Amino acid sequence: MAGGNQSMVSEFVLLGLSNSQELQFFFFVIFTIVYVASVLGNIIIILTIASDSHLNSPMYFLLSNLSFIDICQSNFATPKMIADFLVEHKTISFEGCMAQIFLLHSFVGSEMILLVAMAYDRFIAICKPLHYSTIMNRRLCIIFVALSWTVGILHSVSHLAFTVDLPFCGPNEVDSFFCDLPLVIELACMDTYEMEIMTLTNSGLISLSCFLALIISYTIILVTVRSRSSSGSSKALSTLTAHITVVILFFGPCIYFYIWPFSRLSVDKFLSVFYTVCTPLLNPIIYSLRNEDVKSAMRKLKSRYLNSWKY
Repeated sequence: MAGGNQSMVSEFVLLGLSNSQELQFFFFVIFTIVYVASVLGNIIIILTIASDSHLNSPMYFLLSNLSFIDICQSNFATPKMIADFLVEHKTISFEGCMAQIFLLHSFVGSEMILLVAMAYDRFIAICKPLHYSTIMNRRLCIIFVALSWTVGILHSVSHLAFTVDLPFCGPNEVDSFFCDLPLVIELACMDTYEMEIMTLTNSGLISLSCFLALIISYTIILVTVRSRSSSGSSKALSTLTAHITVVILFFGPCIYFYIWPFSRLSVDKFLSVFYTVCTPLLNPIIYSLRNEDVKSAMRKLKSRYLNSWKY
């Protein structure tokens, strides 16, 4: 039965977060604020790093690329979700649905690899400080960024190559605010068990391998930091806390969805909101609050901007 020509569904109906008009207006206000704060916050991070020569290091180069990915992730589904709060019939075209699946998995896969690269950067900086400038040069950072996008896109294409040709011939209601891959697969007019196993294997492999690599890296780094007692170690611990917080909040929902992708509970929809809408806001919040260098650079950028308006 497989074959793209047999697909008769031209659009999918998104059931959204709630049928209540009052709740939808409330969600519209809240998520508009979160969306604007997320995009502006990450733009400020990028501008701050680009404008301050003191932040011209591999860690902040990788951080600015992480902010760029978060901006992309903020825009793959959130603007449509916000607009859908104002309409009763929420639909998305078949092509639009496939695009959402492709973009989400590209951005998520890229962010996973980039977080591993950031952990490697901290590992070299703390465990091999004398070799840091030699190992973590600009060429290696560019390779890390290019690798993250390559892995993310390949990870996404591997999903989409099978999904786009599934026969969708009847049911078209997706119980979410965006085209979530497991929910879309379940709508196919065929036995999707093998497809579900492939999705679980593909997604689980990249998420669990990256998470384990991060856990091992940060464990080694924390042991190294605790064995030292200096102001430099205190600063390193503060930076590490920000990194580890981002990793836990990013991978927590991610691993949950990848381990139980086809077993849906009522709370899953709100975890999806946190994962796709709120996660991009974590980067500017956590790094601006936990990193003194970024906070200092932001204050300089603010004063420079205010002074330019005076003249």
